[in-house]
Amino acid sequence: MNALKETLISLPPAGGDPGDGVANPLPHQRRKRYSGKNPRRFEDKYKELDPKEHPETISKILAAGKTPAGTHRPIMVAEILQVLNPGAGELAVDCTLGYGGHAREIIPLLQPGGRLIGLDADPVELPKTEARLRALGFGPETFSAQRCNFAGIRKILTAGGIAGADLILADLGVSSMQLDNPVRGFSVKRQGPLDMRMNPQRGHSAAELIQGISPSKLERLLRENADEPHARTLAAALAGHGFPNTLLLGDAIRRALPKSVSEEDRVRSIRRVFQALRIAVNEELVALDNYLRVLPDCVNPGGRIAILTFHSGEDRRVKKAFEAGLRDGLYADITPDPIRPSPSEVYDNPRASSAKLRWARRAL
Repeated sequence: MNALKETLISLPPAGGDPGDGVANPLPHQRRKRYSGKNPRRFEDKYKELDPKEHPETISKILAAGKTPAGTHRPIMVAEILQVLNPGAGELAVDCTLGYGGHAREIIPLLQPGGRLIGLDADPVELPKTEARLRALGFGPETFSAQRCNFAGIRKILTAGGIAGADLILADLGVSSMQLDNPVRGFSVKRQGPLDMRMNPQRGHSAAELIQGISPSKLERLLRENADEPHARTLAAALAGHGFPNTLLLGDAIRRALPKSVSEEDRVRSIRRVFQALRIAVNEELVALDNYLRVLPDCVNPGGRIAILTFHSGEDRRVKKAFEAGLRDGLYADITPDPIRPSPSEVYDNPRASSAKLRWARRAL
């Protein structure tokens, strides 16, 4: 927790450097005040979005078990470090760089002489994370970033003339800064365009997917990607319809469910539908299958692999791939059972509750 607070409050403020000697020609403007005790709109949370200037706000939010807007709390850091066991001079690949929380903890353990390559497909967040890690003192000799889906790890290593990495991490969860920003279209709580693309420059949005899909295909998608128990009912109500924003889709899901469904279970169904659509829009399971297929060829003999999953469809794939690799002699050892976050971590960060960590060690 202390390391996380240091990361959040040490970030440079947005805009120019007040110490660069360049005068600001704009007249002073009164700072926008919070309306009420806490603002509800993401764009109004200026204290959370500028943690260096408001460390006391960040500390209060973290102490309450919440995540400050525009940030992300890395999950199961201690467990991942224990599994990967980073050492001096080693090469690490963080295949899902995200906010950089895991990378921030791994890079110092690779010194002297080691480095980390961070991959991320999100063109919006990747430059911010690279700047954030640079500001923490991680130069090009210890850290580099590449915009690439995690399934492209072999291509990145080959392009760099690298035979393999000593440790590889993939965190398959969606970062909080993506979930919380309504503009990205992931949030079930706030109105935003029904988009859900990790890379907004590629592919079709969730709104386009729903409008162009048949009920039978949507039913299968909801079952496979989210284990939704009301898949048939919801598919019949949603498929082929236009939903310009996230709240309209949430309301349609709520109305389509049988009257016997409790409010708590309605909320769960809404979250599952959003999850299923996000997975489909970003072809996450296709990417995961490709990643698991090339992974043994990307890690050095004796190298360590850690994968953090957040729903059963992901975990099943990782489990089967690791078991097959063990049978085929590609892996010397794998996790017998998934490692779960501690009760204290789930209490401090409820978004960790569904996490499962699996690991494998490459055969010599």
